[in-house]
Parts: sequence; structure tokens; C-alpha cells
Amino acid sequence: MTSGKILRFDEVRGYGFIAPDEGGEDVFMHANDLRDEKHLFQPGMTVTFDVEDGGRGLKASNVHLADREAAAAAARQGDQSARAPRVVEDGLADLLSQSEFRQELTEAMLETAPTLTGSQIVLLRRKIVQLAQSHNWVER
Repeated sequence: MTSGKILRFDEVRGYGFIAPDEGGEDVFMHANDLRDEKHLFQPGMTVTFDVEDGGRGLKASNVHLADREAAAAAARQGDQSARAPRVVEDGLADLLSQSEFRQELTEAMLETAPTLTGSQIVLLRRKIVQLAQSHNWVER
């Protein structure tokens, strides 16, 4: 069993991605492989899972929430604070953390080109994050 954090999960489409704790390529997860109620799977939640070769990249199976009670509490509260955009009062651009930028970038790629494989997303995202860092658009 491997553990990691959910980067993104679209409950309507039934898929998302997990960043493994040991690093490396993000892992695709599908709703059919979730072992808890799918509405509980939210970005930032820790999960445990088995890793398989999905043909188009790594795929998670047998996905469990590491702390189901915390996930249920967050779902009940709506946990809007974690998803609310930050307001910048000085009129300057908001400097995102690397993880925030990666998450928004992944979301944008999946909305724009849903046929991208997990491997393609990882390669594109790595290069774009490097570019953003070189211009100080994101925190290092």
C-alpha cells in the first residue's frame, strides 16, 4: 500500500489524481476504485492505495481515505476556506505556492485537454513550473 494526497478529484466525471508521498509521477484515480463515499474525496485529503500500470500511466486501485472521520467532517463543513480564492489588497498579483500552482495548472490542463495522459500532464507541469519559478511567478 502506498499513501499520498489527493491533488484533484472531479466527482461528476469520476476521476482525479493523487500525489504519492514518496514523490514521483502523479497517480490517476477513478471512482470505481474508491472504497469510501466519493463525495468525501477532496483535494488535500490523505489516501492509501495500490499502484498499477494503467497502460496510459500509473493508476490507483483500492483507494481508501486515511482518516475517514476527518474527511466526513470537512465534507459536512463544506471546507470553503481551503477552496476560497485569496484576496490581494495591495493590487499586486497573488504569489501562489508551488502546490497551489500545480493544482490550478493540472485543473486547467484537464479542462482544456481531457485526453492528456498522466505522464503527459506530469511532463508539461514540470516544465511550466520551472518556467514560473524562473520568473518568480510562484514561491520556490
